[in-house]
Amino acid sequence: MQVSARNALKGTVKSVVVGSVNTEVTLEIAPGVEVTSIITKSSAESLKLTEGKQVYAIVKSSDVIIAID
Repeated sequence: MQVSARNALKGTVKSVVVGSVNTEVTLEIAPGVEVTSIITKSSAESLKLTEGKQVYAIVKSSDVIIAID
């Protein structure tokens, strides 16, 4: 994976809360350190996000983007 953003935080999906349009994804970056992102429901489905999956939180400006290898 190559991304132009400089801030990529590897973490484990702690929770996935699916809404009608958006999905709230919480990652554990380190013990006791969490990052939460709101992404579209279709993006969460496309990434097949489930608890325990290893993912990246990519931070650029005010956005947190979720990515997988």
